[in-house]
Amino acid sequence: MNKMFLSVVAGVGMLFSVQSTSLAQSDYPTLSQVAQRLQAISGSGSSAKLSSLTKTEGGKDIWVVKIGKGDLDNKPAIAVVGGAEGFHVLSVELAVQFAERLVKDHSDALDNNTFYVFPNMSPDAYEQYHAALKYERRGNAAKVDHDRDGKISEDGYEDLNKDGLITMMRVESPMGDYKTYDKDERVMVKADVAKGQKGSYLLYPESKDNDKDGNFGEDLVEGIAFNKSLTYKFPIFTPLAGDFAVSQVESRAMLDYLFEQWNIFAIVTFSPANNLTSPLKYNAGDAKKRVITSMLEKDVAINGMVSGMYNESVSQKAFNQSNQGTGGDFFQWAYFHFGRLSFSTPGWWIPEVKGEDGKSESNAEANFLAYAAQEGINNAFVPWTTVNHPDFPNQKVEVGGIRPFVMYNPPFDKVNEIAQEHTDFILKLAAISPKLEFHNVNTEKLGNGLTRITADLFNNSALPTHSEMGEKSRWLRKIRVDINRDAKDLISGDKIKLINNLGAYEKTTLTWIVKGSGAVDIKAGAAHTGIATLNVKL
Repeated sequence: MNKMFLSVVAGVGMLFSVQSTSLAQSDYPTLSQVAQRLQAISGSGSSAKLSSLTKTEGGKDIWVVKIGKGDLDNKPAIAVVGGAEGFHVLSVELAVQFAERLVKDHSDALDNNTFYVFPNMSPDAYEQYHAALKYERRGNAAKVDHDRDGKISEDGYEDLNKDGLITMMRVESPMGDYKTYDKDERVMVKADVAKGQKGSYLLYPESKDNDKDGNFGEDLVEGIAFNKSLTYKFPIFTPLAGDFAVSQVESRAMLDYLFEQWNIFAIVTFSPANNLTSPLKYNAGDAKKRVITSMLEKDVAINGMVSGMYNESVSQKAFNQSNQGTGGDFFQWAYFHFGRLSFSTPGWWIPEVKGEDGKSESNAEANFLAYAAQEGINNAFVPWTTVNHPDFPNQKVEVGGIRPFVMYNPPFDKVNEIAQEHTDFILKLAAISPKLEFHNVNTEKLGNGLTRITADLFNNSALPTHSEMGEKSRWLRKIRVDINRDAKDLISGDKIKLINNLGAYEKTTLTWIVKGSGAVDIKAGAAHTGIATLNVKL
């Protein structure tokens, strides 16, 4: 993945390292190790059922673990998604550890809720972390002509200094628009012409211009990125997005599966997008557009409440705050096009490091390098080294920069605590899932064999039964109230009644006049709210 793109999402920070001072970096699991762990918690008699939705172009499984007991499909459910970005290896571990902890330590959470865990939506890209040549990859194994020149993957990354890593290359040039950063000469920044600064370097990803079009690393040896290929704000005609939205087997299989799981009320995604350390803001203008681009007002209020729960659960405080995401990503699709409450977090941020003057470092890479020095992480940076480059025969070309993955995934010895805290948060979210209950049930004899039944249907939850977006899109199923009496015996009231929504701790009063004797069964709910039942003797 291009470092220039990563600078846009830097700050959501997650850390890798080929080596840290305390660990050899074989720490994050391989794909086969992930599969073994998932199979270990989903054996015979387990509350977890593992299945493969499909295989990617690279032949990798897209796993889903459905965890629950009893009537799984009629309990409010949360979907947990890892691997939205292939370079975010932490996200896979957080999803896998959540599934493991849920099965082994939190079976009580399954009394009222179901969970769907998608541990890795980018396994082809994830594999690059363990490959001989390491680079921050987003795309799957599909064969794609990214620069649309009729040739496939002819301008990918090249390991010019033969260190097994793809970093950056800088080229000395009076026409360059980059300069070294004043506070750390290892870091390259754009020259600010408005401040009278002049650049002296061109900056590219480590590569060659094989097709001689003047561009470097623009036709990568990778295909379509899951987190850039979904339908909301699909970034058409851009590399890694595909020719049309949801073009890949893994994204189609996942969405087909989700659209059949009517009980999902919320989705938690581990990805660069972030609305948990700080909620997104409501924009009235954007919310009223034909294509809505702002979270709706009531849902922003919910986001604020859940953000508070998150910050109580997770000890690390984010250096960089809310980030709505990018075009084609999963987090926004889950809200705007799937109508569910959607929450996303990177799970870990590079901590803020202040200089001797007590001021924060504004440059993300410089802040990371200061953090690495503070933590004793010695291999965070590849020193700039001169190489011979065929495309710049009379110019000085150097290769170096921050190592792949290190700004986006913490050293593995930090992951256990991070995973525990995020498990706690997801369980807190599950505990406030919509919960329908009958209260204040009353029967009144009216004579002539008639009985009036009155009951309050109450949502005993801090969350509404429907997100405002879900109600607006009319995709979430309405609350359905059924009474098991023939229509001819109902003098007043509906045999089937539909209720659009019940807010947090809101009730609605239901009433019927029924002819006859015996008992009446009433049930109310939807898959994502759970089903409340009532037995009334006439």
